[in-house]
Amino acid sequence: MQKFSNAAAIERKIGYVFRDKALLQTCFTHSSYSNRFGGENNERLEFLGDAALGFLAAELLFERGGSEGEMTKARIRMVSAKPLEEAVRRLGVAEYLLTAGDAGGKAVSSLYEALVAGIYLDGGIEQARAFVARSLPSDLPEPNYKGDLQEFWQGANLERAQYTVLSQTGEAHAPQFTVQATAAGKEAFGAGKSVREAEKAAAKELLAILKKQGRG
Repeated sequence: MQKFSNAAAIERKIGYVFRDKALLQTCFTHSSYSNRFGGENNERLEFLGDAALGFLAAELLFERGGSEGEMTKARIRMVSAKPLEEAVRRLGVAEYLLTAGDAGGKAVSSLYEALVAGIYLDGGIEQARAFVARSLPSDLPEPNYKGDLQEFWQGANLERAQYTVLSQTGEAHAPQFTVQATAAGKEAFGAGKSVREAEKAAAKELLAILKKQGRG
């Protein structure tokens, strides 16, 4: 395998300097490349990085708060292929991936997992934690409370939740809506700058009430 000459450029972009440059090269070596030119590829690192990333993502989400269900769904979104691919492309290191031909988006998302493992092996868990914290989006999508409530009432054989707009206040350019959500004889209220936002807030509160009562 030819000597890897892109280490310095990659390290500037990812914000971490590898002590073991051969390990960095392995992170960036796709199996299609190693099959043709020899050397070790990043599949084993991908395996380790997948597990390490799952833990580090869970840790970040735990610190932000939320229920077990909310954190589980957020973790799945956070470590899925598309966000990982986007993270690699934002870092600007996808172009350094060694492939024999077009390896596709899966190779790029797997590169992120390999990097997590490589940084962990080279510098320890704190360095890996810092890399994940600064490279994955912190603005995760808002939990789908209306969808969660719908799943809950279906599983518990409850009647479908009903939403009622109770009021609209404020100026036309900055309205404030209040919505009531009802299901199983319970009610909850939510407010927001749009009906949809208020419905989400009401759904969140109603779901909490129903779960607290142990229904389903």
